Amino acid sequence: MLYDCRSLAERDRGVAAAVEAVKNGELVVLPTDTVYGIGCDAFTPYAVKALLAARDAGQTAPGVLVGSRHTLDGLVYSLPQSARDLVEAYWPGPLTVVVEHSPSLQWDLGETGGRILVRMPLHPLALEVLRETGPMALSSANKVNQPAARDAETARDQFGYAVRAYLDAGPCGSSLTSTIVDVTGPTPQVLREGALSFDQVREVLPDAVRA
Repeated sequence: MLYDCRSLAERDRGVAAAVEAVKNGELVVLPTDTVYGIGCDAFTPYAVKALLAARDAGQTAPGVLVGSRHTLDGLVYSLPQSARDLVEAYWPGPLTVVVEHSPSLQWDLGETGGRILVRMPLHPLALEVLRETGPMALSSANKVNQPAARDAETARDQFGYAVRAYLDAGPCGSSLTSTIVDVTGPTPQVLREGALSFDQVREVLPDAVRA
């Protein structure tokens, strides 16, 4: 079902429906500060498999969306200082960091190679949901090889009844995806330049390079 979250009453119903869906292992679509995302509970393996199947993504691991900076510490074994500096500067915002996740976590996100992509979005609706659900596995709300959805209607056209709740907050303000920075090696690498520019990354990490 699609909820028009520009209406306060509908927003409350939509958030409640999305939280319930995530806790039940179902898929939801919600806005971020870049593009719309499709997500589920990160710790429910069958939900993650449903997410990958809905996107025709094979075993390509989704990212992880968090509702606070502190959550990141619980997901990694040891957080590099470079990651802390970036997060301090640009979270919440269009920055995704690649970090080594803790081997003790009970989840299956697909083929991660021991690394995960983590982001905290700058969108009040997404953060409201995340505060209730905890970390969500999330990818851009589009099937593989299709453009990322900038509104809920476009996402619904692609996913239909595979998604339990669509939270509509109007068109996203940017058509750009987040910038991805890998901080797992000795030199930070910008894997994808998106809404956050390479120069902005270098303002915090002067030794960062383009991959």
